[in-house]
Amino acid sequence: MRNEGNDPMEAIDERGMGRVIQYLEANRLKENVTINDVMGLAEVMADSLKGYFSTFDADIYQDLAEMAGEITTMKSDLAALRLSDMRHKRLPVAGRELDAVVEATEEATNTIMSAAETIMAADPSDSEAYQAVVNDKVIEIFEACSFQDISGQRISKVVETLNHIDERVSALVQKLKLVVQETDEAEPEEETAEEKRRRELILHGPQFKGEGVNQNDIDDMFS
Repeated sequence: MRNEGNDPMEAIDERGMGRVIQYLEANRLKENVTINDVMGLAEVMADSLKGYFSTFDADIYQDLAEMAGEITTMKSDLAALRLSDMRHKRLPVAGRELDAVVEATEEATNTIMSAAETIMAADPSDSEAYQAVVNDKVIEIFEACSFQDISGQRISKVVETLNHIDERVSALVQKLKLVVQETDEAEPEEETAEEKRRRELILHGPQFKGEGVNQNDIDDMFS
């Protein structure tokens, strides 16, 4: 049974109090306190109060021991997320990969358009010269189209990064037994003018295969 009248702070032995003070001193100058810091302090406090917890009934002591174990497990799960790696490496690299895809697509488009314009402007009256121009520019077009292979590899790396993040975050949510609120039930955030412009561009811009308005339907409207 629990010893009545015991003060938890009095139950912390000298060594345990030293650990608590040492932890607080090591973290007191931090400007931003993270959840890891809070859980670290909770872990130190729980360990320091083991002597006090031992005066409780066995069932209560077991519950408290399990809580301390959960804190340790949560710290390990958060460490497994490798948030610093995501923020400083994976996401920036994914951003650069997408920038490279945009740049390669733009260069290929300009090359193809320039080659096509040269072919259209060529004089077909001189068949040999015309054929030489067409052959050269067609080769340029084929070479420009090779960008899609590298772009495909870059996009695959980005998708791999996003899947990696999704798997780790989903695993943590499941372990913490968090209830994820459905999007349609959540309070919608106020949309900025820039976000609205981008959304409307997407709505009226390129569509995925099988989505959007079918060209045959448009033709039927004007027939």
